[in-house]
Amino acid sequence: MTFSQALFHRIEDIYARILAHPFVNGLTDGSLAQEAFRFYAVQDALYLREFSRGLSILAAKAPEEDAAILFNDSAKNAIVVERALHGSFFEQWGLSSEKVLATPMAPNNVLYTSYLLRIAYERPFHEGLGAFLPCYWIYWEVGKALVRQGSPVPVYQQWIQTYASDAFAGTVRRVLALTDRVAEALTEAQRNRVTEHFVMASRFEYMFWDMGYRLQSWDI
Repeated sequence: MTFSQALFHRIEDIYARILAHPFVNGLTDGSLAQEAFRFYAVQDALYLREFSRGLSILAAKAPEEDAAILFNDSAKNAIVVERALHGSFFEQWGLSSEKVLATPMAPNNVLYTSYLLRIAYERPFHEGLGAFLPCYWIYWEVGKALVRQGSPVPVYQQWIQTYASDAFAGTVRRVLALTDRVAEALTEAQRNRVTEHFVMASRFEYMFWDMGYRLQSWDI
């Protein structure tokens, strides 16, 4: 078992709960409220701005040139590709970029992005890798699982196809290969820290979809 495979083994219960969540199920059977998906898409656009910043920090800390190139490219694509995807949605919904960016972050979004940026800034590269990996890997796994079912809602189908695409798969495979390569030089204690961040970020992935389903707002 590779290190990355061992990581995913640790989150099998979390991943199962993600697939069973009504937000994710609602994408394929069409039962997800459009309002919930709009809320999620706006929050995701806000999330990706912070995720991109974190990737740039990982690139700066990368121990090898290929890793620096990978995360610099990912930082750019997180904005460019997702802007195009969300842009098509927002245009349909009559939402301007200014209105999207003026939307307050939901609580779970603040928690997740603050965690990622703290790890990226404060911790060594291998720990940042563990924290940022779930966003890549879980979305790819969800995309592959959902594309087999498809969706009767065009917007949901477009979203599913994006994360099940060969282009996205290629990026995820590169990050997984890097993770396994970096892990070879780590001590057991260092691997445990990577695992802790991977599990924590995977919890946040679940919480992000739950946030969208519940249209989470601030209670105070």
